[in-house]
Amino acid sequence: MALELLKPIQKRSAEAQATDALRDQILRGGARPGSRLTEIGLSQQLSLSRSTIRTALHQLANEGLVVQEPYTDWQVASLSGADAWELYTLRASLEALGTGLAVGALTQEGEQMIVAALDALVQACRTGDRVAIADQDLALHSAIVELSGHRRLREHYRLVRQQIRLYIAWSDAIMPDVDAIIETHRWLVDAMLQRDADRAASLAHDHCESAGRILAEFLGERVEAGGESILLKSK
Repeated sequence: MALELLKPIQKRSAEAQATDALRDQILRGGARPGSRLTEIGLSQQLSLSRSTIRTALHQLANEGLVVQEPYTDWQVASLSGADAWELYTLRASLEALGTGLAVGALTQEGEQMIVAALDALVQACRTGDRVAIADQDLALHSAIVELSGHRRLREHYRLVRQQIRLYIAWSDAIMPDVDAIIETHRWLVDAMLQRDADRAASLAHDHCESAGRILAEFLGERVEAGGESILLKSK
């Protein structure tokens, strides 16, 4: 008898699983920005070879989440005001272009996709779980870029996607009013559903610029004050 509910088993390499595990720790606040990582320590914790860990760390370095120190030491990437400014100005340009193109190419299926993504973000905001909020925030913006149909734009966005996820987490964490997060994204989705490409692109650009400016100023102040880092933990 055929079992219809069974899904194909995905075979994934140890390197890919190690990369996912380490990325998840960084993005969810389990590893403080600037903290030291060693191949030996990680290999012992994950019961994997150092070569496997090294491959995973190189992948995370390509994503901008870790930086390599001399020999075998690594560090979780630190967050600075300058980094936030660079990333958000870049993100604003990419997402404004992607949003405008997505509106022009929007199908009924595309509408359903962004509405579902917005609903997921609203639900995350209602729980107050900052990690889930950041996950669903990025998921909505990523879905919009994917709908643009612009292959090179999508490829460039994926290159900085994990860095964007990290900065979204920090940006959302310093915004105490989750209703403001919902409202901002609802305006964006409404403009897209109304087929107002110019307004949607402008909202996407302004959202990224505004959030980036606030985060850059906050990080700059924290550096000057020598304050502790925010740790983003799930409830």
